[in-house]
Amino acid sequence: MPRDHGWANRNGSYPRYGAAMSREGPFWDVMEGRAPLPPAAALLGWELVSIDPDAGTIEVAYRADERFLNPVGVIQGGFLTAMLDEAMGPALVASLDPGLFSLTTDLHVQFVRPARPGRLTGRGRVTGRTRSMGFLAGELLDESGQVVAAATATVQIRSIER
Repeated sequence: MPRDHGWANRNGSYPRYGAAMSREGPFWDVMEGRAPLPPAAALLGWELVSIDPDAGTIEVAYRADERFLNPVGVIQGGFLTAMLDEAMGPALVASLDPGLFSLTTDLHVQFVRPARPGRLTGRGRVTGRTRSMGFLAGELLDESGQVVAAATATVQIRSIER
């Protein structure tokens, strides 16, 4: 069972992530408590809701607070972009072999409506994959379930250099 890094779901338990519990690699190291949550994800308040690595899908939640506001009082687009990247990337990384990671090479974001402080839900999915590239899509939803931003990304699949 994973150790608590502060990102258990709202019920205080960890989401089920499939029967193959021998997963390894950067994402699974965090999930299993072998590594801390990356600082960028922690800053955004990243919380796993559900994941299906075999389907290439993930749902995460964020807690957007006043620190993320722009001068007009809505969440600044750079934070929304980071949230989308942190939702889409793990959808692929969770399915990679232990020595591999993905690096975002292209990220296209569409801002649909203003996002306000509170809980935001990110949904990411793998839409295609080759040996060295991944193609991702995702949405960020507000507390009412309305899409505030959507994105597509292209990533390179690379070996982890230590």
